Amino acid sequence: MRPDDFRHWLRQPKRQALVMGVLNVTPDSFSDGGKYALVDAAVAHGRRMVDAGAGVLDIGGESTRPGSMSVPPDEQIRRIRPVIEQLRDVATLSVDTRDAAVARAALDAGARLINDISAGTADANMLPLAIKSYVPFILMHMRGEPATMQVNPQYGDVMREVMEYLAGRAQVAMDMGMDRSNILIDPGIGFGKTDAHNLELLRRLNELEQLGYPIVVGTSRKAFIGRITGEGPAAENRLFGTAATVAWSMAHGASLLRVHDVEQMVYVVRMARAIVGD
Repeated sequence: MRPDDFRHWLRQPKRQALVMGVLNVTPDSFSDGGKYALVDAAVAHGRRMVDAGAGVLDIGGESTRPGSMSVPPDEQIRRIRPVIEQLRDVATLSVDTRDAAVARAALDAGARLINDISAGTADANMLPLAIKSYVPFILMHMRGEPATMQVNPQYGDVMREVMEYLAGRAQVAMDMGMDRSNILIDPGIGFGKTDAHNLELLRRLNELEQLGYPIVVGTSRKAFIGRITGEGPAAENRLFGTAATVAWSMAHGASLLRVHDVEQMVYVVRMARAIVGD
């Protein structure tokens, strides 16, 4: 999907669900173990995902798996900029970063969407950059930092607290000048949540529709799936559990499904779309 087509899609009151392909240009990704850390491998994989049906590619140069440490902006830029430059004419590109300097470099290279797991809180320059650049922005809920977020996360009512946080961050962004139509929200499955929290968020996902923003869901290959299904500790083996969460999410309000296994999840989304009459 081209950037203009993505913007048109984003502004539709009823939009068909899209698959967002995950492209980790890192040596320590939880899902692929650095398989696409080199530019040529990353570009080739990005092209394969687009050919398989990805509407958007989400490109990141910093792993945010539980326990991970931050990566300096200069190193993130070194990793992702050549990949973005080679894929910018292939699909709509998203940059997955908490750092405004990285987002700025990515936008200059051809990215047209910012995916910030900190919802603009990690870098005070991030929201002003997104507003000035007039690009769509994904606000995600996360409790704590990636290095510590899975250390005993607690909530009273996890969905209520996630909704209040996302509504608040969206309001902050709009008060600063962000166009409401450029805001997407992500409940942050696996980011500062227990297995029970993740399941509760999925079970009540359609409640997020009350906020009135397109919903992004990223469950792909996450550890809680392996623990529940028994598919095991290896991330690449969590295909069927992921498929179940993707189908459920799409049927309960998700507009953008962030996945690693694009070819298979495109089939899942097509089938779910047909069932719900989307």
